[in-house]
Amino acid sequence: MKLWILLGAVNMFLSIAFGAFGAHGLEGKVSERMLANWQTGAQYHMAHALGLLLIGLLAGRIGAVSLVSAGGWLILAGIVLFAGSLYVMALTNVTVLGAITPIGGVSFLAGWICIAIAAVKYL
Repeated sequence: MKLWILLGAVNMFLSIAFGAFGAHGLEGKVSERMLANWQTGAQYHMAHALGLLLIGLLAGRIGAVSLVSAGGWLILAGIVLFAGSLYVMALTNVTVLGAITPIGGVSFLAGWICIAIAAVKYL
């Protein structure tokens, strides 16, 4: 429970910091397309950081801790792979990194499926 709340809070901080950096530090330094990629990464980062906070609350409430934890790890992997690949791509303009982004998206989906199954079974 504490781990997920900590990871959620750290990722909320990072998503806000990265979003602000993109809005104020990258404007005029990267192309509009890369800036849009950065902002997409920041949006998904923030949404899923909130999800990690939710997972922390759920982990303390339901008995499916392993299923909830699996969902949390998948969502954390999604943040790293999805948002991380968009951040790196925006900074480097190496567009081949876009091939990693969908792996992060699938990780998000799998994580939320784990949470949904846990909710149906144990709530």
